Amino acid sequence: MANQELFSSMQGKHPRADARNKAGGRAYRLSPKHALAQLASTGCFNGVYYASAQSQLDDLFRLIQEVDDVRYLAKLAVYSRERAFMKDMPAALVLEVAKRDPALMHVIFDRVVDNGRVLRTLFQMIRSGQFGRKGLSSSLQRAFQRWLNEASVGKLLSASIGHHPSLRDVLRMARPTPKDNVRRAVFGWLTDKDVEKWTPASMADLPFQVQTLLKYREAEDAETQVALLNDLSVRWDLLADAAVDSSVWKAIARQMGPQALRMNLNTLLRHEVFGVGKPDKEMVEYVAGRLSDAEEIRRSRQFPYQYFAAYMNADPRVPQKIKSALHQAAEIACENVPILPGPVVIGLDVSGSMNYPVTGYRGRGASSKMRCVDVAALIAAAILRRNSESIVVPFDTRSYVTKMDPNDSILSLSERLSHFGGGGTDCSLPLQTANTTFRKSHFAGVILVSDTESWLGNGRYGSTGVMTEWEKFIKNQRKQGDDISPKLICINLQPYGTSQAPEREEILNIGGFSDAIFQVIAAHLSDDANRFVSEVEAIEL
Repeated sequence: MANQELFSSMQGKHPRADARNKAGGRAYRLSPKHALAQLASTGCFNGVYYASAQSQLDDLFRLIQEVDDVRYLAKLAVYSRERAFMKDMPAALVLEVAKRDPALMHVIFDRVVDNGRVLRTLFQMIRSGQFGRKGLSSSLQRAFQRWLNEASVGKLLSASIGHHPSLRDVLRMARPTPKDNVRRAVFGWLTDKDVEKWTPASMADLPFQVQTLLKYREAEDAETQVALLNDLSVRWDLLADAAVDSSVWKAIARQMGPQALRMNLNTLLRHEVFGVGKPDKEMVEYVAGRLSDAEEIRRSRQFPYQYFAAYMNADPRVPQKIKSALHQAAEIACENVPILPGPVVIGLDVSGSMNYPVTGYRGRGASSKMRCVDVAALIAAAILRRNSESIVVPFDTRSYVTKMDPNDSILSLSERLSHFGGGGTDCSLPLQTANTTFRKSHFAGVILVSDTESWLGNGRYGSTGVMTEWEKFIKNQRKQGDDISPKLICINLQPYGTSQAPEREEILNIGGFSDAIFQVIAAHLSDDANRFVSEVEAIEL
């Protein structure tokens, strides 16, 4: 008799796992392009639960060498910056493109290096020697020089915020030739050169913005500083160190945009913007109003993540009215989450590894308070809020079937969901729950939000448990009607390079936790043919 397991007719439905994940469980190896896209959308070059910063860099180098398509690398660099909102990974990809095709690097340089922070990150990577020579190649030097000469004065001033490296370091290595005396004076001032060395430029050539900033920094009284702020449209960071007292800080706060206010609530609190002892009702009302401005939130298409992060990081002493404004803003932002074509099962990983900072460990006091489980919970809550017939199944080594009220506030839902579990990982459990408890319900698909490091629940015929349960799920759903074609979406929050389900027509693996994932989810469930790699390849250069 032939080996029944080896020659089973079911084997075609259960593709054999071809890899082991970092936790030791069965998994599917992603193609180099897909694995690199996952890494570029999730990797932050910081230690995560199953990988160190160095191992991420090693994985990046290995995958880059396996992808013999420089245009794909260029598109991925743009995707990583413009869609996934990453900083380090797109800079690293620019360096690889520069080595393979300098002309193509110039095409993408300004789209990836869209602010001074990314410019300084790119410079630091070059200076480290990890990517080859420590100096600028002639092609990269021209790109740096062009950026420095064409950037607005405001952009250069913003780029001067920060050290290690500083903008002065960048200027001294890039050695741009100033295009006029104004730029010559700005470069001289930014590099702390004596005015005599600016010749033929002089202090009089400094633009009005810089001259006003200097007057502000030299002013000794609050009244003068506040008056000068009316003529200054620069980032608040450039004003902070010289602010004389809380009245100046209040004027600075009124110049901040909604995003800057949201990200710096604790800073404003420390500088007594909200009052001392007795609250400053006018400032509290002003900040709360800017944060919850419905028209601004809809116009900028903000999603709930930013408000949840601000809420989690807010000092307990931040006025309750401002915290309530964050709640309100998150509710409004939910309107930007698309309605899906039908209810879904949302598997929410609450295992121990999900308690790690989502952007990696950066050292005591520097790591984000936002954990993987917080991001996963927010994604689940946002989908549930807009698709109320869906169900959420938190899981670790068991599933936690719980009734969630979709009318509860988005931040409360997220907070409640993130408090489940903490054990090992079995990614098949949400599907198993759907196949038993909810087997008679109709679903458009299943969304798993996890770091995908499942090491329990191996499936039949050498497959993962997810794939075994997925085949059962398809069978159960098709009993509901002949035209049902459910979809499986696996959202991987960490850059580990494997998945619990292979890429197939009905299965989509997504990397990252940017706002873009909601549109990708909706497109896949609506039978849009775009895949994750296709999303990258669709970028126009």
